[in-house]
Amino acid sequence: MNTIAVGKPASFRAGEIIRQFSIVLVFFLIVAFFSFASPYFMSWPNWLNLVRQSSINGILAIGVTFVILTKGIDLSVGSVMAIAGMIAASLVTETNEHFVLIGILAGLAVGAGLGLVNGVLVAAIKVPPFVVTLGMLSVARGLTLIFSQGSPIPNLSDAYKWIGSGQVMYIPVPIIILFLVFIIGWVVLNYTTFGRYVYAVGGNEKAARTSGISTKIIVGATYVISGLLAGLAGLVLTARTTAALPQAGIGYELDAIAAVVIGGTSLAGGRGSLLGTLIGALIIGTINNGMDLMGVSSYYQQVLKGTIIVVAVIADQIRK
Repeated sequence: MNTIAVGKPASFRAGEIIRQFSIVLVFFLIVAFFSFASPYFMSWPNWLNLVRQSSINGILAIGVTFVILTKGIDLSVGSVMAIAGMIAASLVTETNEHFVLIGILAGLAVGAGLGLVNGVLVAAIKVPPFVVTLGMLSVARGLTLIFSQGSPIPNLSDAYKWIGSGQVMYIPVPIIILFLVFIIGWVVLNYTTFGRYVYAVGGNEKAARTSGISTKIIVGATYVISGLLAGLAGLVLTARTTAALPQAGIGYELDAIAAVVIGGTSLAGGRGSLLGTLIGALIIGTINNGMDLMGVSSYYQQVLKGTIIVVAVIADQIRK
């Protein structure tokens, strides 16, 4: 089997630098606006809360970035995080203090397992990603409601809640988890053969297949990664809210996709970066936080985020 070394051309790297610089500029403009709009926005407690809240979306968005880089889409991450968090929470209540590790592993396994189902249907059976993940969105939400009977699971153990509300040297644990996930994902995409193949498959799947790359495995693996990180986000969310809620994760897929697209990852595949996704997640978190401080209704926030996604896609088409 022939193999090729897939790298990023100089023009690609230059384009990424320009895109990321423009994203950073937009981020600072948004920060400047909310700094004048609310006297509480620039306070340290508010920023700590902002980044903590953004960490869950950031974890989700990193997984979705892998999928979109291969020209796919994952609409199921919100529902997957809900069922993963629900199953983990059922094993880590106060009466099961010693099952914390088992609960965490169970939640991650559920996320990865549902991601594997998505990956097999998309990569092996060639069902369109939109259809597969839209179906999984409904299936996973239904499983959450069936498992919980529509009721929350409260009274989680203190050890488990530490994942969402604990601190290490004054740094919230969710932020540390996001940082570790980002570093691992960044290394994988930029310094491993798998990462180069992800870009290759997204750039030209037929050429990648002809060159000897197992495109089915690469595409399938990205959905497993997305499901795994959705499960991890579900653990952080349930630990932060101190209860597993049946309605958890609703609308989170929109925020995750928005962060990826705003961060410069092309929906056409083959172009993007996790740094851009991280900045995109911070932009979404900043907008949510700033508008909350200004007393803007969440209904208008949904309209704004939808508009941002459309504008980001139009900008991507213009760049191409």
